[in-house]
Amino acid sequence: MPENTVAKVRQDNSLTGKSKWVTPVIIVLLVALFIISMVFGAKKTSSDEEGFGGTDDAAAEAAEQAGAKKWIEPIFQPNSGEVESGLFALQAALGAGIAGYALGRMSGRKKGREEAEHASDLHSVDDVPEAAVTSSEVNATDKS
Repeated sequence: MPENTVAKVRQDNSLTGKSKWVTPVIIVLLVALFIISMVFGAKKTSSDEEGFGGTDDAAAEAAEQAGAKKWIEPIFQPNSGEVESGLFALQAALGAGIAGYALGRMSGRKKGREEAEHASDLHSVDDVPEAAVTSSEVNATDKS
């Protein structure tokens, strides 16, 4: 194989390539963000509610204050917050499983398509890597 057809190796330009300080700084920033959010979230508001209120609750309260009436009731109301949290976690796990399966299938299809294209590109015995040549093929070429 000619020297000029050899693929050049790409340089590693990732976050941890040449600057080894980037990853620890990002980790420290994430920990600081987590700690700050926990400190502010632990403080109660003036009406003794939780610090982190959901936007769904805020929107529902604003709509009720404006005079809106509920026009649909929930089909199932969990008995406690733990059951509701567990059902939400189950829903998230099922969604992640389905998304992971779909991404895996797409990746497998792409890899299979690339392997099929590579196999169709091999036109002669000279194109086949040496490891793929069987002993019967070697004996056949030696006899001729």
